[in-house]
Amino acid sequence: MKLIIDIGNTAVKIALFEGDELISSTTLDECTLQNILIFVANHTISNTIISSVKALNTDIEKIIKHFDALFLNENTPLPIKIDYKTPITLGRDRIAAVVGASVLFPKQDVLVIDAGTCLTIDFINKEKVYKGGRISPGIMMRYSALHQFTNKLPLCEFSERSMLMGQDTESSIISGVQQGILAEVREIINVYKKENKKTIITVTGGGCFFFEKELKNSIFANPFLVMEGLNEILDYNE
Repeated sequence: MKLIIDIGNTAVKIALFEGDELISSTTLDECTLQNILIFVANHTISNTIISSVKALNTDIEKIIKHFDALFLNENTPLPIKIDYKTPITLGRDRIAAVVGASVLFPKQDVLVIDAGTCLTIDFINKEKVYKGGRISPGIMMRYSALHQFTNKLPLCEFSERSMLMGQDTESSIISGVQQGILAEVREIINVYKKENKKTIITVTGGGCFFFEKELKNSIFANPFLVMEGLNEILDYNE
């Protein structure tokens, strides 16, 4: 059984894989060795990989030591080629997502949208070369920014209803944030589709089903894409 740990900006996702099959997963508020041990109880762990957007700390070091884990960094061998000017600054979650996409959609150009704390959009081509991408604020970060940098605008929350036009302050904010981020993603999809109509669009992260529902553009939603990519990287390093 393989243990996959993805430490993000706001949450920690952990999963167990048997071969390529996802057996179980959960999300933790805090990444500690004790929490991990509770999750893997009654399972024998053969290999472990840890990806983190945060710097190494005592808790992570304890987990690495206990499981003899592979810690994903810029020197880790990958099953794809990275064509990026500053690979040392490239987010590990972004790497894992495009690796996962290259496995799910072999020999195809894939645009990977990760709707998490940040909105990242990355491109990997049919030759398994990562070509780069873009980073902008995610939905909740946009809501927080409007509230934090103004005196009167309220802090709004994500809404399942994404109206085109608001008729009061709250609905106007919801429209601006959610329709705005949809317009951003829709436009970048259109640009890539003009270059290659066969480009696959896949979306992951906490907001993946929102984008799948709203964009209606043959998008493949996969909330476990990063975990599947990390599993592939772990296998590649065995």
